[in-house]
Amino acid sequence: MTDESLPFDVTRLDKLAEVAVKVGLQLQPGQDLVMTAPVEALPLVRRIAAAAYRAGAGVVTPILSDEGVTLAKFNNASDEAFDRAPDWLYAGMAEAFANNAARLAISADNPMLLKGQDPEKVARAGKANSMAYRPALQKIANFDINWNIVSYPGKAWAKQVFPDLPETEAVAALAKALFAASRVDRDDPIAEWEAHNARLKARTEWLNDQAFSALHFTGGGTDLTVGMADGHAWKGGASKAKNGITCNPNIPTEEVFSTPHAQRVDGVAKASKPLVHQGTLISDISVRFEGGRIVEATASEGEAVFRKLIETDEGAARLGEVALVPHSSPISQSGLLFFNTLYDENAACHIAQGQCYSDCFKDEIASNPEAVTAGGGNTSLIHVDWMIGGPETDIDGIKPDGTRVPVFRKGEWAQ
Repeated sequence: MTDESLPFDVTRLDKLAEVAVKVGLQLQPGQDLVMTAPVEALPLVRRIAAAAYRAGAGVVTPILSDEGVTLAKFNNASDEAFDRAPDWLYAGMAEAFANNAARLAISADNPMLLKGQDPEKVARAGKANSMAYRPALQKIANFDINWNIVSYPGKAWAKQVFPDLPETEAVAALAKALFAASRVDRDDPIAEWEAHNARLKARTEWLNDQAFSALHFTGGGTDLTVGMADGHAWKGGASKAKNGITCNPNIPTEEVFSTPHAQRVDGVAKASKPLVHQGTLISDISVRFEGGRIVEATASEGEAVFRKLIETDEGAARLGEVALVPHSSPISQSGLLFFNTLYDENAACHIAQGQCYSDCFKDEIASNPEAVTAGGGNTSLIHVDWMIGGPETDIDGIKPDGTRVPVFRKGEWAQ
């Protein structure tokens, strides 16, 4: 779409670009920027590039994807193609990050793009891509650089969220929801983000002071004890990357999060919202953990894809993240299912299978990969969040001596 045909106020895109650069990345003068986006998001890509250069960026490099090209592979490629990925591209991105380039991703794609495709090929392509991307992903997962993800209201995505509206109205409705969640519908979004970050920081400081050894989740069919990694640290909102730059990796964000111990998760977790993974809707997930590992897993829809996800590697059946989000979060209160984890995870408490964030450890551990592993940090090719929280969620923090402290009651902070 050209600016003239966009069915929403484009000044909101201008504000989103400024927030992405000044809040999301806090891009520094002379710093390069690597940006990935679908071609449909070009109106935002161009605005972010302009905002980045105004902030003094060195070189802004966009890498564009296209849904039609993605489908062309599934409809026409040889079987061998599903075990290949552009490792040369990801190696180049990793080199850029090693040279302190910032990373920005724009999400806008149809979340159900691969619905109906062969689940085996979807899983193989996803694994090949994850393996190739790992050198670059490690720079992000280890928080070596400042990075950020924002969203653009793609047409197919909009129709998924608002199926009963005509396409133009659906795009306008999704844009309104995205702008509200990203706080760019306010007079001064930068100030709004400063205040929001301060609130999230207060939550992380309280949790870090408590130094819980475990969290016990109950409600909505979940009865799960999540042991926390040794030397874990809670994060939320703006955080300082290892390159010294404070950034907001996710816009929007309502969560505070940390690292579970990969060997110390036990009990049953039931999803409170569907998960969309690689174009498949996975509904009513229910899993049982023993000794940190998923030993039983079911879903009413998309179970085959979910099982393939668990089988990606040894770490895919273990947790790499636990996050706390009150039911009163603006995204939850919107009542929308976005079919996009960036938004849906900020509507409810959630867990993530797979790779941990090494930054969610105390400083003396975070910089040492061996210490992260020794402390219980998980390693995997994947990192997939799904929601377990809701209005019935109670959470107790368990201290090393067994003392219990209320953390959540009926889906809200107890403190």
